[in-house]
Amino acid sequence: MIYYIADMHFGHKNILKYDKRPFADTEQMDEEIIRRWNERVGDNDTVYVLGDAFFKGEERSLAIMKRLNGHKHLIRGNHDRNNGKLLKLWESLSEYEELRDGERLVVLSHYPMMFYNHQHDGAVMLYGHVHNTKEWELVEKWQRELWRIGIPARIINVGCMMEYMDYTPRTLDEILAANTNEYETKTHQEVLS
Repeated sequence: MIYYIADMHFGHKNILKYDKRPFADTEQMDEEIIRRWNERVGDNDTVYVLGDAFFKGEERSLAIMKRLNGHKHLIRGNHDRNNGKLLKLWESLSEYEELRDGERLVVLSHYPMMFYNHQHDGAVMLYGHVHNTKEWELVEKWQRELWRIGIPARIINVGCMMEYMDYTPRTLDEILAANTNEYETKTHQEVLS
């Protein structure tokens, strides 16, 4: 199984307030995210982390990384400082990735892109970075506008703090089911005509 998640920010005290995360402190947050991850992800599963996995502290980050199940791949974010020992625990590191998840092409980046490869062919763009902020609301507005003018835009925020993510790695089917809109229910031809 393939899973996706972004912006866990393990060890980041200020993120609790920034995202209005429902945890008393970073220790509680870290432990809860680890628990939810391991309840979903088995040793043979694959998880794509779309940036900002850890905030600081290599030793603490190493200890957490070793506790997380699955094959872990990182799409680098602005807070990912993967040096030394931590670097070796990721199976792959990249700034951008395209992959097949079943029959679907998935475009992965820490940053949202309004225009992405194979957009007109049904590709899905997953991202993080903007959390649940005004910037995310703006991305959602732009996405609706693209659909309105006939440009398919399946652009989805997989930040762990999003309600549909619930601090848990999710499959593409789960992510898509939680993020349908009126435009996506139309066929590509209907949108263009």
